[in-house]
Amino acid sequence: MEMIGGFYVRRQAGVLLSLVFVLGLVSTAAAQPPMIKTQAPGYYRMMPGDFEITALYDGRIDLDAKLLHGAPASGIQNELKRMVIPGPTLPTSVNAYLINTGSHLVLIDAGAAKVFGPTLGGVLPNLKAAGYDPADVDTVFITHLHGDHMGGLLDESGKPAFAKAVVYVSQAENDFYLSPTVADKMPSGLKPYFKMARDIAAPYIALGRWKTFVGADLPIPGIKALAIPGHTPGHTAYEVQSGDQTLVIWGDLVHVMAV
Repeated sequence: MEMIGGFYVRRQAGVLLSLVFVLGLVSTAAAQPPMIKTQAPGYYRMMPGDFEITALYDGRIDLDAKLLHGAPASGIQNELKRMVIPGPTLPTSVNAYLINTGSHLVLIDAGAAKVFGPTLGGVLPNLKAAGYDPADVDTVFITHLHGDHMGGLLDESGKPAFAKAVVYVSQAENDFYLSPTVADKMPSGLKPYFKMARDIAAPYIALGRWKTFVGADLPIPGIKALAIPGHTPGHTAYEVQSGDQTLVIWGDLVHVMAV
């Protein structure tokens, strides 16, 4: 695997299968809904194989540079300065990914909505600006149950933002964040995040549209789950493959490329 533009691209037979960011050079097979293929601020489209993937910008959140660890603080600061990132806060983008497979419209992560303040919440308006209707999304895969990845599952009225979608999350992640027993054992400062996860999941659970999975197999051809626990117990990346091209969407595996 090699990283290009913030994404991992697989090498096969010694040849780099680079993402082809070319509009229009795609299969003419009918899609429901049809592929849009245009670009504008707030979203970016790419065409790995016959899939159309639209990166949706949710906004940005400022993180404290002290959260970065794993190396001496002086080394981290030197790398930030080298990349002209001043600190002490790091402007960090939040994104979601809309995948049109030709037969399914899949969203990976849903952004934060307004659970973390006014600088986030762009997924729904940017999805609409990209030419799609949230009602057409049939499947949502969540990388992990933090508010900036699942908050956008609900609209401003607290109802499901994706009226027809089934939401999938790994069993390990579900059993950790949605468990009142686990939450009760957490420090008081962390308990609100567990309640947030339960409150956001609740409307989908009530409708029978909250599902869990174990292992790599998922119900959408061309997409499989990759377990990457650590950031959270059930943190999951999603490998999207069409033809001979593969894209991995990892959700918080890397926050700051400079370090």
